[in-house]
Amino acid sequence: MAAPISLPIFPLPDLAFFPHTMLPLHVFEARYRAMVTDCLARDRRLAVVGLKPGYEASYEGKPPVYRITGFGRIVQWERLATGRYNLLLRGEGRARIERELPTDTLYRMVAATPLEETGAGNPTVPALAGRVKARCRQVLSLVGRSSAELLATVEALEPPGELCDHVASALIPTPAIRQALVEELDVERRLERLAAALDDLLSQLTGEGGRA
Repeated sequence: MAAPISLPIFPLPDLAFFPHTMLPLHVFEARYRAMVTDCLARDRRLAVVGLKPGYEASYEGKPPVYRITGFGRIVQWERLATGRYNLLLRGEGRARIERELPTDTLYRMVAATPLEETGAGNPTVPALAGRVKARCRQVLSLVGRSSAELLATVEALEPPGELCDHVASALIPTPAIRQALVEELDVERRLERLAAALDDLLSQLTGEGGRA
């Protein structure tokens, strides 16, 4: 098991941060501007964590967050004249928050254990990956989205875990399903759940069953 690492956390509602993806962020709250300044002076790593339902009552304090999260590294940044930041994060992995760390900062720090994927070599994985790619093509065609770049990325991706994370990040709208896909370490089960979610999305888009 990997040793825990210390990470600042950026809690956001209805957001799941997937490994292998890029996440643009606009940071305006004073406590998170301070977090970014400190991150840039250290290793530029942070976790973007989902807020659990009901967070509104304690948002200014320490509302509950999901234990399994994506973490990444700031790869581009711009500090605006107002003190706000525009950031681009590259997802590096999943982690489980073990405990919150005492700190004198306005933002929160945690000890988190990096998590490894499992199940990528299972015999059903190639067929599931093919199903996900096919459903991805169908969804993009139906929504009329400018999709050449995403399609090229999806078609070229070989590691099934990366494929799953890219497609889930780009196409799955439901926060609860996105969080469940972040939390699922078994690649086979993650592909199965993603394929089912894409089937349901196709069904909504076409008004008929999308599974075949």
